[in-house]
Amino acid sequence: MRPAHSASLEFDYPDERRARTVERSVAVEVGEIDDARSGARVRREGRTVVVTVEAGDLVALRAGVNSWIRLVETAETVAAASDTRSQSA
Repeated sequence: MRPAHSASLEFDYPDERRARTVERSVAVEVGEIDDARSGARVRREGRTVVVTVEAGDLVALRAGVNSWIRLVETAETVAAASDTRSQSA
């Protein structure tokens, strides 16, 4: 049965390398933070990472969207810090 609600979040990056890094970083969480009320899928389309959150109710959808946005933001921060560190070495 299909969940009643879904949201698709798209995150664009300057190059495929950065998109791949973020996608691989957050994809490991698929299935780990899902619960009975919501779940998510992650895929990459070139320079864009797409996170699709599905939930049975709007409260669970909001919570899921917020969680995935935080995960992506964290992955972006770490990737940027890694690039900065690599460039200064």
